[in-house]
Amino acid sequence: MRFGLIIRGQYPMGDDMRVRLKEDLDAARFAEDLGYDVVAKGSHYSSYPFQYIQQIPYLCQVAQVAPKLRLCPGVVLLPLHSPLHVAEELASLDVMCDGKLIFGAGIGYREVEFNAFNTTQKHSGKRFEECLTAVKRLWSEDFVDMQASYFKLDHANCTVMPVQKPMPPVWIGANANVGIRRAARMADAWFINPHNKIDTIAEQMDVYKRALDDCGKPFPQELPMARELFVARSRDEAIRLAKPYLEAKYKAYRDWGQDKVMPAGDHFDLDFEDLMNDRFLFGSPAEVTEQILVLKRRFGVNTLIFGIHWVGMPAKLAMDQMQLIAEEVFPAVRAA
Repeated sequence: MRFGLIIRGQYPMGDDMRVRLKEDLDAARFAEDLGYDVVAKGSHYSSYPFQYIQQIPYLCQVAQVAPKLRLCPGVVLLPLHSPLHVAEELASLDVMCDGKLIFGAGIGYREVEFNAFNTTQKHSGKRFEECLTAVKRLWSEDFVDMQASYFKLDHANCTVMPVQKPMPPVWIGANANVGIRRAARMADAWFINPHNKIDTIAEQMDVYKRALDDCGKPFPQELPMARELFVARSRDEAIRLAKPYLEAKYKAYRDWGQDKVMPAGDHFDLDFEDLMNDRFLFGSPAEVTEQILVLKRRFGVNTLIFGIHWVGMPAKLAMDQMQLIAEEVFPAVRAA
């Protein structure tokens, strides 16, 4: 069982981002010291009401300050970008982290982002597949000729190649069944999202397994999942401490329309107790350990990436969480 940390880096307007960036780099160093395996960083643009350091610049710095960690841009919004740009940036990052990059890829869902990059949600699936296909070719061929709907590669080459051969592992993050089938077909793993309920994931896991069978592919050796997590001495204390920060985060996600791309019947327009049930890992170390073991036994999850630091949360509280999880949850899960 591998454990990781997602550094979202979302902060209120007006915060000094130099200070917040230092805290996020300190968190990566501390994660390495505590024995975490992966640090992931998401991506959004025009992320009001939050400030947001972008994923690639942040992970480039993590490669320098915490060189033992695997790095996951989780996820790169491929429909917004040209494949040559993605291929060269991520190959450069794989060099910087000595071959420990995970290529997390996703479609996105926010109109403000699609509009700013001169595309639409309607075209996002086709653009995603074209971009990912081109990135893989750029990493495996000397020169690439490819005419796509929104780019043309005319005997293009990737200036720097990844350290990992033939290429870094590809994880596709997906909420909807069409994306899960795409992950089976085009990726090394479905990167299970942090906010669908357990019963929804169970239904989608059946979709994933059938799609793997249709492609003639085995179940992946590494199955990653992201999950919000908070550990305290009791479940009530965990809820009390985490609630104000997670409520603010999921209110913004609801305003952004993220739950509109989730399966029917699953949404964020709920009070906090209903929102968290079967969605977040909350409780004492023993309770959270058992919740993690359920994910392992039921779905085969063996890389779990935690979100533990949310908008407005003091850095010390997040660091205390990191330590408590590493000292009490990691060994209990691994022993079980």
